[in-house]
Amino acid sequence: MHHLKTAALLWLISALLFFSLFQMARRNSDSTRRIHPSASDSAIPISDRRSALYEKMARDLDEKGPMFLKHGQTSQSLSLSDLFTVKDGSVAPVLKAADPPVRANVLYLSSHYSLRISEALKPILDPYFDKLIWFQNSNLYHFSMFHASHYISPVPATQDEIEAEAAAVGAVVEGLCPLKIVLDRVVLTSTGVLLGCWQVVSGSDPMTIRAKLRTALPRAPENQLYDDAILHTSFARLLGEPKASSVVLSSTSYQIHFFHELVDRINNKLQGFEAVVTELWYVEEFDVLALALNGRMKVRKFQLGCARH
Repeated sequence: MHHLKTAALLWLISALLFFSLFQMARRNSDSTRRIHPSASDSAIPISDRRSALYEKMARDLDEKGPMFLKHGQTSQSLSLSDLFTVKDGSVAPVLKAADPPVRANVLYLSSHYSLRISEALKPILDPYFDKLIWFQNSNLYHFSMFHASHYISPVPATQDEIEAEAAAVGAVVEGLCPLKIVLDRVVLTSTGVLLGCWQVVSGSDPMTIRAKLRTALPRAPENQLYDDAILHTSFARLLGEPKASSVVLSSTSYQIHFFHELVDRINNKLQGFEAVVTELWYVEEFDVLALALNGRMKVRKFQLGCARH
């Protein structure tokens, strides 16, 4: 009997010890997972990440209202009056020298596609804005990827250093493949920028492109201008209120409703538009936002390498 009690006690102690160790291990595992999530825990499809970004961008107009009607700032914290002037009813860019020049790497959208987008936009927008709108040059539609130097964190470079950067970019591009992309949606930001927001169907993903460029350009600013996953291009910038004869916007809520309807019409026309991107450009912008404002620039064009295999 004594031996039975002893055996039972030992079994109970062993069971309690095992249970305690099991609980401790599980708690440690949970803690480790919270600190170092596994790939399966943290993996969010890139397309979903982009969709969430685009949804947030679309909410910007609702949350802040149409700031561009009050001559607010652009998406890069520049005042609209810094970028455009209106004379005799016509909009003209205000070109200012960039010192030092911005050095940008952008994917280029061929005019084969951009002209069709521009032609779809103008009949919808022109009747309301006439001259108070700036359409992106259809020969310069681009997707900003990575800056070797930008105006917030300028990185001066000698001509030799610029040539070395361009060569490094060219080497990266050799290993990249053309992107087949589809227009997910068009959004209008509170700053008046009409943006095309894209998803990638196949080819080198922008996150991969940016990571490779960061490795190739170690002197580049740590803080880049855009999220690593984003793939967007500017179509146009609205610079003022719609013509009085076309619509009356008596309050912010009416304004937002009007612009939502306008964007809906554009999406009905363009959503699902497909394109193929085959070039990456290394651009020296000698004027602020030269790519957006038709300013002075020097462009080195690289064909995505897989296009030649």
